[in-house]
Amino acid sequence: MKRLVNPSVTRQVIDQFGFHFKKQLGQNFLIDANILGKIVEAAELTEVDGAIEIGPGIGTLTQALAERAGKVVAIEKDDRLIPILSDTLNEYANVSVHHGDVLEIDLPELIAAYLGDRRVSVVANLPYYVTTPILMKLLEERIPLHAIVVMVQKEVAERMAAAPGGKEYGALTIAVQYYSEPHIVCRVPRTAFMPQPNVESIVIQLKLRKKPAVDVISEALFFQVVKASFAQRRKTILNNLQNNFPVSGGRETVLHVLREADIDPMRRGETLSLQEFARLSDQFALLEQGS
Repeated sequence: MKRLVNPSVTRQVIDQFGFHFKKQLGQNFLIDANILGKIVEAAELTEVDGAIEIGPGIGTLTQALAERAGKVVAIEKDDRLIPILSDTLNEYANVSVHHGDVLEIDLPELIAAYLGDRRVSVVANLPYYVTTPILMKLLEERIPLHAIVVMVQKEVAERMAAAPGGKEYGALTIAVQYYSEPHIVCRVPRTAFMPQPNVESIVIQLKLRKKPAVDVISEALFFQVVKASFAQRRKTILNNLQNNFPVSGGRETVLHVLREADIDPMRRGETLSLQEFARLSDQFALLEQGS
């Protein structure tokens, strides 16, 4: 069994295959055994569970997942890494490598093909440039997942776990917390990677909710209101909705809706809770239904 958390072993494998990191793919391989262990623990896997790993690199985390889960599917976009993974994972009969872009893959179909009715968690060291699109795909498609455990840029993790009122709180916060309960697992120093990134990282666990955090009349309208409310952070909720949310009647209509939702029009979007955004979007929905 080839364990890759030792930096010298990782370098040996990279040199053996003549692999060169592509900056545009955001490739940074984990070489810290302590962080690796925390990621696996946060995934809460048992021998009957399944795991999907996005971006396995040379298989460092994949090996650790394979020793805990019943079945692991590793999705790798870079075709240069496929022969490396075939070598580093050849002793793990419970691992399948799927070559493709996770943003283009039919994940329910992949789960059905590889994992069946196992409880499934997603684990990933995500390239920072594509973190949000991947997370939103996992959340919005309502894939039946137990948890998502990802390594992301420090500022992104702080936004996902933020509470109302702070500068980190925004549209991403609302989206993530609508579908899941975020918990920061640990901070990750730059020295935990090869090559070292220019930013600090955080491992965050997202426990998927059985149903969204709030009930709303229209989910699409809810997110439309949220997006408009954060369009210009320094402006009030009244100004943001007036300027960025399409509603007949303009300012007077927005004022009426805010009053009905019991929200001060002079507040900023970053101070509103999920429950208040739900009340606000429902008032707009009722207005549409009545028109």
